[in-house]
Amino acid sequence: MGRSQSLPRGDDPRFGPDADDTGCRILHVDMDAFFASVEVRRRPELRGRPVVVGGIGPRGVVSSASYEARRYGVRSAMPTARARALCPHAVYLPPDFPQYTAASRAVMRIFRDVTPLVEPLSLDEAFLDVAGARRLFGAPAEIARLIRRRVAEEQRLTCSVGVASSKFVAKLGSTRAKPDGLLVVPAAWVLDFLHPLPVGALWGVGERSAEALRRLGLASVGDLAEAPVGLLRRAVGGASATHLHELAWGRDPRRVSPEHVEKSIGAELTFDVDVVDPTEIRRALLALAEKVGARLRGAGQVGRTVSLKVRLADFRTVNRSRTLGVPTDTAREMFDIAWALWTALDPGEPVRLVGVRVEGLAAAGETPRQLTLGEPERGWREAEAVADAAAARFGRSVIGPASLLGKRHRGRDENPSRP
Repeated sequence: MGRSQSLPRGDDPRFGPDADDTGCRILHVDMDAFFASVEVRRRPELRGRPVVVGGIGPRGVVSSASYEARRYGVRSAMPTARARALCPHAVYLPPDFPQYTAASRAVMRIFRDVTPLVEPLSLDEAFLDVAGARRLFGAPAEIARLIRRRVAEEQRLTCSVGVASSKFVAKLGSTRAKPDGLLVVPAAWVLDFLHPLPVGALWGVGERSAEALRRLGLASVGDLAEAPVGLLRRAVGGASATHLHELAWGRDPRRVSPEHVEKSIGAELTFDVDVVDPTEIRRALLALAEKVGARLRGAGQVGRTVSLKVRLADFRTVNRSRTLGVPTDTAREMFDIAWALWTALDPGEPVRLVGVRVEGLAAAGETPRQLTLGEPERGWREAEAVADAAAARFGRSVIGPASLLGKRHRGRDENPSRP
């Protein structure tokens, strides 16, 4: 969905929590301001106050904002400096992804208690196919109420749910229901729901595409639906034209796929000021490797390829990678490889950003682990698992970066990828 798109709740009685859900087997569940809500759950004294989670340095980016902060215009993906100008009295917090991952896994377990057909899209949203759950739990709208109630009671978090006959429309429904709401789009009224919306509501239409479509006089989804496909090709290209035309007529045949697997897990750090000191780079790579390792272990995954990303002061970006013989989830091993890649690269120029990413993921329990000759039976992985347990109980801040390098790095994790 394009960022510029806004879907007000509206008062149309055909679309709401009590609308006809016949034929609406798809639910889209979207957690409300997830990262910020998890922080408020941890710190009840923040309830009712504007809370912003993201990179807190001068080059940071907002990852999540509470609805109190959104009233001041703060939005995800906004530069933190802009957010501070709009809402200087907000509480600004760095992300704690192990906490968010743990909360996400608990929420996903609630979904899977209802149906095995759960397709996570990220930490804070998922599609569910509830056709097979009707006999046990009731109609789709009733199942949506059950999920919302359990998430609120068991996790002290809120979510919004869209109920529809397709994934695309269900996602639009959850957006329109926010925050903390439920909206059913009856199968018989899909076009009445879709066609008044602006073209930015369509999946795959960003700001540039929306502007190109508007220049052709196509301001609403209904305008686009009635337009010849040849006209659409001029604005967005052949493949996108067909895709958007189908969505505009409510046609989205995709099934809920519970076998969705992430291709990579990584984290990036943008320095507050450009860095030339190798010690600063080394500290940053260690901290990123620790974040990635914690996310891998939290997701129960291991990876075979470790990648290093370096963005120089002039915004040129260089990527290097190395593939291992045996997959890993150990931060120490990822750090050693990332540092070796950096040493080989040796750009000799100021650095704006570094990132560590692990690709070629597989389930940890299904992947054999090969001990290196002379390696102790218990070592870095076990130590990192203990740190994970302590972080889950007391928060990641009590652990800090590994003592391998001493002082903390300068900069903030401001553009992490979600497992």
